Amino acid sequence: MNRPSEFWNSVYDDGSAPWVIGEPQPAVLELIEQGWIRGAVLDVGCGAGEHTIRLTELGYDVLGVDLSPSAIAYARANAERRGVAARFEEADALKLGEEPRYRTILDSALFHVFAHDNGDPTDYVSSLHKVLEPGGLVHILALSDAEPGFGPRISRTAISDAFGAGWELEELAPARYRGRVSEAVVEAEQLGLTPGSIVDGAAWLARVRRS
Repeated sequence: MNRPSEFWNSVYDDGSAPWVIGEPQPAVLELIEQGWIRGAVLDVGCGAGEHTIRLTELGYDVLGVDLSPSAIAYARANAERRGVAARFEEADALKLGEEPRYRTILDSALFHVFAHDNGDPTDYVSSLHKVLEPGGLVHILALSDAEPGFGPRISRTAISDAFGAGWELEELAPARYRGRVSEAVVEAEQLGLTPGSIVDGAAWLARVRRS
């Protein structure tokens, strides 16, 4: 399930993006603290830019990319407000390039967009493989179908099945993803959630190494 940039532009333009929480994901902060983010970093589907900004603050060589021009504009303004010289570019996650330039790729809430509802993440995974150095790591934080929630939730096997030849799945464990209940979340009322509230939902955290 891949949406055109116009859809992603709209949720930034009207402020309805439920993943814009004003801070990095706690699960990503743990990865940083544990030393799993190394070398040149690509923050793919960077959205509001929270992870790119934090990694830049910590001295990492990091680039945030997103398909949506509105997301990139938001991320750049976000970084400017904080006085951080973070780098952002518009890019299609299915066409990231042909040269292995990154040691680490961070995917926070993008993989499930391609894998949801029997979607096929093959082209996306291939794109990651092309720009990741041999031995480099992809970290994926994706919404899980392990419990009720909102957003494109996926199964454990949606991740494990996507990374075959050329990859080694080193870890795939339950985690939490922090989101904001926006008016656009149509399931909010059914789940008893209050618009504007911050919730931690079920997620998967995967670490995959390129062969």
